Amino acid sequence: MPRAKVARKSTAIDMTAMCDVAFLLLTFFILTATARQPEALPVDTPASTVKFKLPDVDIATLTIGQKKVFFGVPGQPIRVRTLELMAEKYNLQFTDEEKLRFSLIESFGVPIGNLKQIIALKGDDRNKEGLQPGIPTDSVDTRPSELHNWILSARYATKELNNVDMRVSIKGDSSEEYPQIKKVTSILQSQNINKFSLITSLRPTEK
Repeated sequence: MPRAKVARKSTAIDMTAMCDVAFLLLTFFILTATARQPEALPVDTPASTVKFKLPDVDIATLTIGQKKVFFGVPGQPIRVRTLELMAEKYNLQFTDEEKLRFSLIESFGVPIGNLKQIIALKGDDRNKEGLQPGIPTDSVDTRPSELHNWILSARYATKELNNVDMRVSIKGDSSEEYPQIKKVTSILQSQNINKFSLITSLRPTEK
């Protein structure tokens, strides 16, 4: 008995709904994503095979390169409170607008006496090479260095606002000389900070 032939039908699928979903997801990611800010002090970090993601909050970053030290701490309220504590220590006044602009700066490296000029600049102008000489790391007349006071003020601000102890990470250039690194670690140890993270770039593991 002959087999009955089944008529072939079109297998076209309506992709309109899927395209709409994909477009909505793309729009969502574009609107919610934040652009990566250019680094104030670009450094070539040493390679490592260790995989450990640093937290995004309550951790300060000390960037060391070209014999300079830059300082940054995440969180706009923490930055504003840190600036207020430093202003009290050095008898300086910052306007509300200056505090707001400072809260948007991820990392900086100038003496506090020149901080107002850096705050007033736009982001691209602020990050021009050679404009920021680094935060002073040497003590003056037995007084702690400015870097010491920045770290201490950020610790107080983090404890006051978030009720946690601030962690510290060091992002050093692979070609940086040891004395500069030693100077920074000595400042940390003077505040009983004997445990900190070293930021490195990922090196492929050998097979």
